[in-house]
Amino acid sequence: MNDSPASPEQAAEPQQAPENQQPQQSQPPLQTPAPADRDSADRGSTDRVPFDRKLAAAVQKVTAQALGPYQTAVVRIGFSATWLLFLLREWPHRRELYGPDGPWSWEMGRQLIGDNRSFSVLMWSDGTLWFEIVYALAVLSAVLMLLGWHTRAVSVVFMAGVLSLQNRSIFMGDGGDNVVHLMAMYLVLTRCAQVWSLDARRAARGRDGGIAGPLLWTVLGGLLLATTWFSDVTGEWWLVVLLWALWLGQGLWWLVCRYAPDEPRTLLDVVANLVHNATLVVIMVEVCLIYATAGWYKVQGSRWQDGTALYFPLKLDYFSPWPALSDLLGSSALMVLLLTYGTVIVQVAFPFTLFNRRVKNVLLVAMMLEHAGIAVLLGLPFFSLAMIAADAVFLPTAFLVWLGARAVRGRDRLLGRAKGADGDANGAGDGAGGEDRVPEQQSRSNDEAGPRTLVG
Repeated sequence: MNDSPASPEQAAEPQQAPENQQPQQSQPPLQTPAPADRDSADRGSTDRVPFDRKLAAAVQKVTAQALGPYQTAVVRIGFSATWLLFLLREWPHRRELYGPDGPWSWEMGRQLIGDNRSFSVLMWSDGTLWFEIVYALAVLSAVLMLLGWHTRAVSVVFMAGVLSLQNRSIFMGDGGDNVVHLMAMYLVLTRCAQVWSLDARRAARGRDGGIAGPLLWTVLGGLLLATTWFSDVTGEWWLVVLLWALWLGQGLWWLVCRYAPDEPRTLLDVVANLVHNATLVVIMVEVCLIYATAGWYKVQGSRWQDGTALYFPLKLDYFSPWPALSDLLGSSALMVLLLTYGTVIVQVAFPFTLFNRRVKNVLLVAMMLEHAGIAVLLGLPFFSLAMIAADAVFLPTAFLVWLGARAVRGRDRLLGRAKGADGDANGAGDGAGGEDRVPEQQSRSNDEAGPRTLVG
């Protein structure tokens, strides 16, 4: 054993390892994570976002914006158009349906309304002049609701017109009238004029409502005084209180927007968004309940079970506007069977497909085609229009934006100024086509940057 120290030359030379031994590679020392880091890593693998952040994001989502602006706009347009077309078609028969010449007399209607406490301003007087005024206001409110002119105030007049006429003669309605009845009340609580309305165009121009808003508010206040005076024959007391609350809320909104546009306006926007989003959920649930109850009741019927239910209405003269077409369809047993079972399957399955976008969209198209077939084959156009308008709450936003762009382009081509409108929209934006596109572009950017909605 040599214990002598090595020379400097020997110390400087590297020592060679044996041929069968691999050189050892230097590895960094292993670091044991701290307990806190280990817990955070375990949580990150299962739940990367803490619960409080998810809750804050959900609250921000439902308070910062009114969800589904295009869906609620389509519902507004659909139901106002349905009610308007119905009133115009029944104009020659209006007095027999809801007026003093009908088999359901004014005194009988007053007795029934006194029992069920429903709302109808037609009970204020049995005169023909008052009926004509109410009917004309119902037509006018439907037109203004369709156009989206001062929608917050007009929606209340629209609701009053729908309830007054339908409650006057409740035996004249069908399932479609019931849906219009409900949606007229729901639309009052929604911000359904953010797009595709005159209100949206006025907001895009940076203009206020002018003198029309305060004047309309004053006129409605006078009508509310009359409603309170005739409260014993108008309806339940809570409905009068609700109308007063809406009237005062509209006045408060106008004052805040004019004199306190900062924090108070933000607070009112939050409240309005919460009410809108809650009502939107109610509308969606209402549509699901309509289809679920209709489907499950059909399941219990023997004619639906054996697949022959569709055959019988096709053979009724009252539901056969096209007898040759009804006979052709009723002569095919296979087609009757497929349509009967398909109707039940689609109605029962639709509420369970809301969280699967592709399946939901397929069934949505199937239901709209079903209602279009009911309108043609059974002669129920207004029932079908009402149900299609209710189904529109589930339409995807991207499709509605595309549909709106095509409608604007078709309008421009129809007026012979497509190129000029496109140039104005891309340039200064002072043309009619450019102004229509401002809300759509803003909503599209909000949809891309903001949270997605429940309806697509």
